[in-house]
Amino acid sequence: MPTLHGTDPEEKRKEIKDYFQYCYKRYESLFHLVADESAYFKKADPLRHPIIFYYGHTATFFINKFILAKIINERVDPRLESLFAVGVDEMSWDDLNEKHYDWPTLKETQAYRDKVYAKVSSLIDVLPLELPIMQDSPWWVILMGIEHENIHLETSSVLIRQLPFESIEENREWRECEMVAAAPQNILLDVNQGRVNLGKNNNAQFFGWDNEYGDHQAHIPAFKAAKYLTSNAEYMEFVKDSGYSNDRFWCEEGKAWKAYTKAEHPMFWRKDKDGYRLRTLSKEIDLPLNWPVEVNHLEASAFCKWKSQKEGVNITLPTEDEYIRLRDESKVLSYFEWTDRDKTIANINLEAFASCVPVDTYKHGEFYDVIGNVWQWSRTPIYPFEGFKVHPIYDDFSVPTFDGKHTIIKGGSWISCGNLATQKSRYGFRRHFYQHAGFRYIQSTYEETITTNIYNTDSLISQYCHFGWGENALGVENYPAACAGIVLETMKDKPRRRALDIGCAIGRSTFEMARGFDEVIGVDFSARFIQEAQKLKDDGVLRYTMPTEGELENLHEIKLSDLDLDDVRNKVSFWQADACNLKPVYKDFDLIFGGNLLDRLYDPKKFLDAMGSRINEGGLLILTSPYTWQEASTPKEKWIGGYKRDGETITTLDGLKEILGKAFRLIGTKDIPFVIQETARKHQHTIAQMSIWERRGKDV
Repeated sequence: MPTLHGTDPEEKRKEIKDYFQYCYKRYESLFHLVADESAYFKKADPLRHPIIFYYGHTATFFINKFILAKIINERVDPRLESLFAVGVDEMSWDDLNEKHYDWPTLKETQAYRDKVYAKVSSLIDVLPLELPIMQDSPWWVILMGIEHENIHLETSSVLIRQLPFESIEENREWRECEMVAAAPQNILLDVNQGRVNLGKNNNAQFFGWDNEYGDHQAHIPAFKAAKYLTSNAEYMEFVKDSGYSNDRFWCEEGKAWKAYTKAEHPMFWRKDKDGYRLRTLSKEIDLPLNWPVEVNHLEASAFCKWKSQKEGVNITLPTEDEYIRLRDESKVLSYFEWTDRDKTIANINLEAFASCVPVDTYKHGEFYDVIGNVWQWSRTPIYPFEGFKVHPIYDDFSVPTFDGKHTIIKGGSWISCGNLATQKSRYGFRRHFYQHAGFRYIQSTYEETITTNIYNTDSLISQYCHFGWGENALGVENYPAACAGIVLETMKDKPRRRALDIGCAIGRSTFEMARGFDEVIGVDFSARFIQEAQKLKDDGVLRYTMPTEGELENLHEIKLSDLDLDDVRNKVSFWQADACNLKPVYKDFDLIFGGNLLDRLYDPKKFLDAMGSRINEGGLLILTSPYTWQEASTPKEKWIGGYKRDGETITTLDGLKEILGKAFRLIGTKDIPFVIQETARKHQHTIAQMSIWERRGKDV
């Protein structure tokens, strides 16, 4: 993994190119384990896409982020870059309905990957490079794409382990461990009290995801920790003692998961007449009792409750801070130190095997496997450090996981490469999620305090919450509600079955239009906006803060019931989508509304050109915009108005007529004011123009 620093830009350029090409081809090599092409189109997990999605997704990520960062202006394949864009973490806006996908063949997907490989390689050859690489550099986006693929190297390997065994073949590039013996007896060892310091600053050596930055400090009292990771043999005692059928060891979420999956043992175990076998990446072998068990968080927690009862002491999973204290006490070398010395100190980074190894193989101080072999579940829900800031090119990497439902894993596994193998990495997964993850139990009474603020304090999100759902001191009518009112009035004599709200933000116009439509779909490019809209749909309440002056702020609480919108919740849905590259499934609408969207798109003409194929004959396209064109959002050559052509003034309405005129008839325009509040005494007062377009006959 290249550092961000150096003295020779051309040497760094070559280093990054080599790293990109190696990681890209290694990812493809993993999928070569799948011998049956039809398996690419089968769901290994009902809550995941078929693996063809993940094979295309990592390549698409490069292009979508390059477009967003304005590194490139043209796509490689718009259809595939829409199809492979979103859907990886069971978020409410992840569309897992297979009827909405017409997957390309493996050959087509490989051809697309080859084009992206060539595109990224050529960009690396010519992009200007200044050192050190900072977060606003295009090179940061390249590194982001590489590390994103490293994440999917790991998560895809988990899915491959879940595919039917007969569809997999062994590959010498993915050599698995064959060391098997009796498991060592696990014991608890002392970990001294001490202070931990987490987080990193902008001078860090390596690329990092946004949740790694900031500062967190804590004093950790002394505790005891297991010498080894929990082995298959140790976990077997829990299984044989009716651990899965005894509900008192399981939390409510765990009991629900058991009822859904009918689990009686870890997922990768296979029970037969002679006992248990283990499904590895490409084999089924007799269960190696001295390898670490691989379980989800719910199973690990249930084991700890069982062991607490057996031992009469408080056995639990460590907090993130306790894990760091253990790591500090064990004096584990940093990623930079052990990679710089070319020294394998753990089963990590694919430096040993493409599988687990015995739990007593790699020693770190008095403990084993403090890093590597399998990830280690903590009991800490992932949260932002003090000073956390989202990265604008991937603003939904971490924020959607700060929901109390994603728990931190630490230490890395045998296939954790690049950023995943660094000591600063922080990843949070849903508690039922399977990763190459196990656990190390501890004896501790430490009470961790992680406060999840029920009020959204993100300034951008709060401003949009207030714009959509609050009132303003200038007495101007709420803008999305006013727009929705005009929409419904204009549609009163037309069919009102389905509507699409593009750029829905926090969803006010979506909810308001549902008063008169059978179904309204809200889409937005920002997953953070969609997250808030979905929470509002689910809970019926929206909470946020707004600054008044200086450090002072007011708390706001909006209830759908207070606005007579509670009854329309079942008529709305929210999805993340790119307005300029919508999936084909978004069609057959009686109305499409795009509120204050046009002058924020990277390719507004492409967006407009697609509208005719998505709206029913006689249906309406209603657009609003203040026409504040700026190159930060839209390259100047993509503006559809606000400039002179051949000495003549071209307004945005002129541009709209030129682009939409063949498929649509302009019904009329209307000025609509809106207010954006920044503080109690600072407001932006703007006037948008609404234009209303009726779809002509489909033969036009």
